[in-house]
Amino acid sequence: MMKKYFITSVLFIFLFASLTTYSQDKKEYKVVCVGFYNLENLFDTILNPELLFAEEFTPTGSAHWTSQRYHEKLNHMAYAISRIATDVSPDGVAILGISEIENKGVVEDLVKQDAIKDRNYQIVHYDTPDRRGIDVALLYNPKYFKVTNWKAHPLTLPEDTNFRTRSQLVVTGLLDGEEVSIIVNHWPSRRGGEKKSRPKRNAAGDLSRHIVDSLLAINKDAKIMVMGDLNDDPVNPSVMEHLRAKGKESQLAGDDMFNPMWKLYKDGIGSLAYRDKWNLFDQIIISQGLLGKDYSTYKFYKARVFNKPFLKQKEGRYKGYPWRTFAGGVYIGGYSDHFPVYIMLIKEVKQ
Repeated sequence: MMKKYFITSVLFIFLFASLTTYSQDKKEYKVVCVGFYNLENLFDTILNPELLFAEEFTPTGSAHWTSQRYHEKLNHMAYAISRIATDVSPDGVAILGISEIENKGVVEDLVKQDAIKDRNYQIVHYDTPDRRGIDVALLYNPKYFKVTNWKAHPLTLPEDTNFRTRSQLVVTGLLDGEEVSIIVNHWPSRRGGEKKSRPKRNAAGDLSRHIVDSLLAINKDAKIMVMGDLNDDPVNPSVMEHLRAKGKESQLAGDDMFNPMWKLYKDGIGSLAYRDKWNLFDQIIISQGLLGKDYSTYKFYKARVFNKPFLKQKEGRYKGYPWRTFAGGVYIGGYSDHFPVYIMLIKEVKQ
């Protein structure tokens, strides 16, 4: 049975690293955290000749990707995951979408790392047709979440039959007995320029919107989370117009989605940096079924970028940026070029 971790009511004030609560109305709430993390090229060392740049992440390739480096990367990723949201839940993230993984094998190696093995994370993964060979996947703690169904939706472009990219992974299950659906994404990159590549991400937004609409057609109050590295900010057309995700609840119309990352972006908070500019490509966007003040079921409370000091470059020109694995083609042994993000869902505990 799920342990009950409580947060404060009324003002929901978090004190220090504790979940001790102070409440005027004596109500108590469970908190569950759901996150996303781009792991930046989590490849094994085995040559896969079917991939574009197949030799890069091998011991003899340009990345000099040895077993030592691979295991250091696994250790770093597991440690980072182990820390996400532990200030609000001792078990950290109950559900975590991940991207830039080569195959299911590297994810199986990841969840066996000492830092997170006690959480018993389970895996949902699909081999996508991406030419670089990078996929998305979902990790979940079975103490909190039970998978009932999943499906991968490929992204295609009718005008470009050679186009290959990551599929969108849809996982539906029971979160403490409540049905939720998670759509894990890694939208097409900005390679070739933001404007030139924009139609690909717009198409990705259309596909996510189609999936959301299909779920809402079954249940108009469905609790849906669209998460991932969207390679666009909350204000870009792919997100605001094609996915129809708005940053203010007062702006929502019809089946629009709510994007809690919009305010973080407007406040200058990002998940990655490029040329002295912060972007917030890593987002978790929610359906209206997760909004409202009726906390008899899980509802959205807050969104955060997990940007703790240990994940940051400590010195030099890029001080404060995410401490990545490679910089300028040189191995620097960091974590990822993205910070993780997560949201908190809360539910009132029945007295």
